[in-house]
Amino acid sequence: MKKGILSLLILCLSACKALHAQDTLRVLAEDEFIAIVKQHHPVAKQAGLLVDAARAQLLSIRGNFDPVVFLNNDQKTFDGKNYYNYTNAELGVPTWFGVELYAGLENNFGDFINPEVSASRTSYAGISLPLLKDLVLDKRRAALQQGKLFTQQSEFERRTVINDLLFDAYKAYWSWARDYQLLMVLDTTIFLNEARYELVRISFQQGDRAAVDTTEALAQLQNFQQQREEAWLKFRKSTLELSTFLWLQGNKPVYLSERVVPDTVWTAQSFTNFKVDQLSNWLTQTVTNHPKLQQIDFKLQSLEVERRLKFQNLLPKLDLKYNFLQKGYNVANSFNANFFENNYKFGLNAIIPIPNRSGIGDYRAARIKIKSTELDRSFTELNLENKVRFHYNEVLNLQKQISIYENAYRNYMRLFEAEQLKFSLGETTLFLLNSRETKVLEAKQKLLELKVKFYQSFAALNWATGGLQ
Repeated sequence: MKKGILSLLILCLSACKALHAQDTLRVLAEDEFIAIVKQHHPVAKQAGLLVDAARAQLLSIRGNFDPVVFLNNDQKTFDGKNYYNYTNAELGVPTWFGVELYAGLENNFGDFINPEVSASRTSYAGISLPLLKDLVLDKRRAALQQGKLFTQQSEFERRTVINDLLFDAYKAYWSWARDYQLLMVLDTTIFLNEARYELVRISFQQGDRAAVDTTEALAQLQNFQQQREEAWLKFRKSTLELSTFLWLQGNKPVYLSERVVPDTVWTAQSFTNFKVDQLSNWLTQTVTNHPKLQQIDFKLQSLEVERRLKFQNLLPKLDLKYNFLQKGYNVANSFNANFFENNYKFGLNAIIPIPNRSGIGDYRAARIKIKSTELDRSFTELNLENKVRFHYNEVLNLQKQISIYENAYRNYMRLFEAEQLKFSLGETTLFLLNSRETKVLEAKQKLLELKVKFYQSFAALNWATGGLQ
């Protein structure tokens, strides 16, 4: 009767201790932790800056198409003579089609001005047009196309960084949750063994137990105490590792105290009914949405722009330039005249490199870059698909292992409870009872390890598909 009352007292004290712990501890759930990482982690912020930097670069490239005003004044006087005074103001407007438009005003006078220069006030409007090389694509337009592609590519680069960061964060959280739960299991085990040791000691004093039973009970208790200290050190280490992912506004790091603990709901969840999508769907998601593959696709598009630009180097350079000329500053009057009859300036410039080895070499190098990047994409895609297959099989296998070990744990628990009943009736030894309890503890620890591995593997599966965002 005394033994039954003492066992009931142990259970009540254990329940009260658990309730008190829940009242004073601060629970950090997985989704709350991940939200903090996304919002405040420096790496996440740096990833966002990649996109901002690409947009800034694109803005700079667009500046190549900004209209430009040129002002020039050159004059000379000597020995009381006004040799010349040249004044020129010009507005140049580059266009997306490779054509440059410009208009200008001139005021030239002096005793010795260049005969080719129109004296007094004149105005002009003109056009500069490439006829072969740079007609379809030139450096400015290629840079703008590549800048747009790089801006889109930087978004997928950001997603890649976030995907890797969150994968590390998930692993750290579940390692922390595992170490905490193992520590709690040992705390409960030690609490019950302390009560059993006290019960055995009292029984020995009353002559109901042999002295060796107290030694057996104490050795079991000390073994669990040693495991508990080792588990506590492991939990503190995983807590510090988790803290590296926690930051506040203003880039201030957070160090978790011992009063902050992970959520423990997962320990009671059923894994048998956990639905995992078909492998084909995971592979399709990987091929179509993985940010690494998207990055390579944009890189290939950028290299294709470079190849088209290098192709222009294979063409002869033939540029046409034409100016409408007008006396005075009313340039619009010249539009009424015949363009090639009077008041015009015309030029044609041709450059033909022979045998153009530089252009041929640059074009071949651009094609080789594309081929190399295509091979890199094929290898990356295969590597990612293999990772998806591995983690998918790992998730399914862990589901089976958990189901098997849950049954094994229940069987170990039944054996322990039966042995505990026999021990209370004096029909077995403390050694056998301790052996059963050790098996229960090992099974519990193994089951927790498998459940955590499942969560980590499922996060790895999402990471392999590029889906952690």
